[in-house]
Amino acid sequence: MSGPTRRALPIILIRGFGGFDTADERKNAYQGFTDGTVYPQKQGENYIYEGLLLRFMKSNWKYEDATNVVGYYSKKIEREPLLPEKLKRTKDKDIVEKFMRLKDMGYFEGDKIIIDPGMALHLLESTDDPWRSIWIFRYYDLDDRIYETYGKALVRLIDFIGEITAIKTGAKPLVNIIAHSMGGLLVQEAVQNTYPKQERKAEDYINKIVTLGTPHQGVTFQILKHWLNISAADDMKHFNPEFMADENNGISYKNFHKHFPLKRLLTIVGTNYRSYNNPISSRLNRLFSLEGELGTSYNRSDGLVKHIAAQIPGSARTFIHKCHGGPDSILTSRETFEIATRFFFGNVLIRLRLAKGKITRGKDFFGKSEFYLGVSIKPRGVDFELFHQSKEGENCYGPFSKVDPIDNNVDFREENNELAFAWEDDNKLIWEGYLNTIPIIEDNSITTKDMVMRLDFYVSERDLFGIGFSDNRVFNKQYYVRALLPTENQPNLILYLHTNERFAAPDFQPSDTEKMRYIAGGWEFDVSGTDFAGTFRIEIDEVPEVGELQAFMRN
Repeated sequence: MSGPTRRALPIILIRGFGGFDTADERKNAYQGFTDGTVYPQKQGENYIYEGLLLRFMKSNWKYEDATNVVGYYSKKIEREPLLPEKLKRTKDKDIVEKFMRLKDMGYFEGDKIIIDPGMALHLLESTDDPWRSIWIFRYYDLDDRIYETYGKALVRLIDFIGEITAIKTGAKPLVNIIAHSMGGLLVQEAVQNTYPKQERKAEDYINKIVTLGTPHQGVTFQILKHWLNISAADDMKHFNPEFMADENNGISYKNFHKHFPLKRLLTIVGTNYRSYNNPISSRLNRLFSLEGELGTSYNRSDGLVKHIAAQIPGSARTFIHKCHGGPDSILTSRETFEIATRFFFGNVLIRLRLAKGKITRGKDFFGKSEFYLGVSIKPRGVDFELFHQSKEGENCYGPFSKVDPIDNNVDFREENNELAFAWEDDNKLIWEGYLNTIPIIEDNSITTKDMVMRLDFYVSERDLFGIGFSDNRVFNKQYYVRALLPTENQPNLILYLHTNERFAAPDFQPSDTEKMRYIAGGWEFDVSGTDFAGTFRIEIDEVPEVGELQAFMRN
């Protein structure tokens, strides 16, 4: 397979805990991946979310659970594996040959992570498609809290999956990974340490990675390790911001790009520290603020991990208003499934940028005003956000305070290095995310082939001195971006901006004023109100089934 793919591939789920004792975690059969959330205010398919494992199994991709195929043990299994009685009786020489290939490769013994012979035989005989298999990486069962051990075990699991799939289907797949919290640090260990030491490249075995609240840049209150008697020193070292920022450290987040393409990594960042059930860590996140976070005025975290710490610069990122763990969190919420599946299987990549903007009101005559800009994005058909910024999330871009010298209006002229919460790139990138239009294209009952997403714009003010009004809401308005997809009769992609949902009417015809302007590879549109006027830009890339992105150009 050359380059990344949006085909269905085996998925590995990795839970993160990072506590001082793992006894309870070992008792959890599926490591929390069967925990979901009930949304009483919603209906139908949006009412109950079953958790990542069950939702993948019930989805249109129809994944199968393969977790029991692999066993994780505290000691090496050196004994000769017991061959299943069914294997001795079978007359299917092909199955016997495939099974013995696995045995000869040493996958049934000689390590702490091995394939169970009986389950391997079951998988080889079943009609299940191993390309659509899902595996829980139970690394805590290894009883060895050393990252090097975890990295080797993960690479061994990936090799297992590749070999058993190749033996059964004739082709070896890459894998997709979803890793929560500390689980993402294990993936970094494998990518940046294990594979290089084996003189292999991680990108030849891993297709895409999604991390959920992983402290790639450490945890700010890591100083607490000096107050506690912690035996898991290697665990704690990887939460140290100084250690993770040291470029001489091979697994520093600053070195990730040397070992894996950043565009094949997505970091999902939680913003709702208030719902996290560990109030101590939430208070410590406020106390131990990062440089540029404006002190204890903000708690920019999911309750445990700071927003900025959950990202790797240059990779795709998105925000959801969820906490680090527990009910309706980044681990158990529907938003995570919707975002991850679009990243894995989506055929369209969309970028939203600010081209220009001005704030015409809200600046206090007394005091010192600063302004913030945020956007929340929701796709049609799924009542869950793909991207969230808000006052409550404390993750809007800003603060902005520089003014145009001609009209004295704030005009977003600050550079990224001047902002406490910076744009996603140096060209005012607000959001980069994936959508999947294949179901729309393939559904013959849909006559108008279009994709729609709702954009909720928010501009607010804060007075640093507290003299004037310290919480002016300058602008808040919803718009609908609608793209008519290319067809035989209409070869060009056409984008419209609507202020209501009348476009859903069967006889709707858009006006010329709603049509976006196509300018140099992107589409621009204006939003305005009494106090804010802005021009935004949308760029769209096609995601081929295999290979790199291709710009979606007009004919």
